[in-house]
Amino acid sequence: MFIAEIDLTNPRVRVKVSPGGPDPDGPGQWQTTLMRPTSIATRDGFDLVVNGDFFRARNIKDAEGALAAFRSDVWSAVSGVAVSNGKTWSTATTSRPCLVVETNHAVSIRNLSRPLPGAIEIVSGNTILVADGKAAPHVNLQRHPRTAVGLDAKKSKLILLVVDGRKPGVAAGMSYDELAAEMIRLGCRDALNLDGGGSSVMAVRDSSRTDAFQILNEPTDGRERAVANVLGISVSTE
Repeated sequence: MFIAEIDLTNPRVRVKVSPGGPDPDGPGQWQTTLMRPTSIATRDGFDLVVNGDFFRARNIKDAEGALAAFRSDVWSAVSGVAVSNGKTWSTATTSRPCLVVETNHAVSIRNLSRPLPGAIEIVSGNTILVADGKAAPHVNLQRHPRTAVGLDAKKSKLILLVVDGRKPGVAAGMSYDELAAEMIRLGCRDALNLDGGGSSVMAVRDSSRTDAFQILNEPTDGRERAVANVLGISVSTE
């Protein structure tokens, strides 16, 4: 497991949501092109990055390792609401759990199909893990690599968790119930599940090595997977 705790009371900290590459077809069904999370983070000046929403990619079926075809520049669309720098670039037909950053930099977790007025950053997941300090029940007990995000009761701490899996004898992954229990243990009052599997990644900028990014976990493709959007943390020096 790889855990990052972000102090939201620090005025130098910003929580951001960034898409991959440019919209490839304008008003068409595709919203962005896939990019590696570390490439997005480098472009947008993040210090820490995890993968974001579930997504679909043009002419690609999900696969892992050498069979994975999630490469940079493939046309893609996220599954839920997405807002970056105040611009809405995805909505949903049904409500999905979202991490929301508002203009006053307050951060919350809500179920949305459209962005809230005043929201400047939104990333969506697929299911609530923890609500009001209690684990949400889940029928699906399968273990997979996971990426989760949560908030403490005061909404002053953002918790990011990446769990490796699908590696017999090394890392089994977690079920939703196990993930919820871990998020509660880490102090979360509310938490949601982001995309997982081969997309799960956590990378941090290594200032001691020319600002290159270090991937902390071991993605199941053997490399970081190109994704449609990311959740990034930046810390200003001023």
